[in-house]
Amino acid sequence: MRDFSGKSSPDGWYDLYEDWGLIESSLAKQYGIRIRQHGDMPWEEFCTLVGGLMPDTPLGSIISIRAEQDPKTIKGFNADQRRIYNEWRKRQSYKQLEDPQKYAQDMKSLEAIMDRAFGGG
Repeated sequence: MRDFSGKSSPDGWYDLYEDWGLIESSLAKQYGIRIRQHGDMPWEEFCTLVGGLMPDTPLGSIISIRAEQDPKTIKGFNADQRRIYNEWRKRQSYKQLEDPQKYAQDMKSLEAIMDRAFGGG
């Protein structure tokens, strides 16, 4: 079962706080649940419901754009899809800069990968 106790989703493709409106509308569409009317819903049940959202929900369609990795598909994005894709990538890059230690660690890892790939010392 997914653990949504952190600020961002474990998969990194949505943010529990910033995408709350998409989550609400997706739960309503897929399950017919108006989450604001279920203030007593257990956290585990909420996590299960969000984890089971399908791609045809508002959140699912946004995640499919944000998570796309095929260059041909990305090249074929319309203006709105490109905006969604780029905004998410930009927001994620800013979040990486918020933790200088993690950023430094990531850069060291990248340097090691580049050294191995290109025969550096």
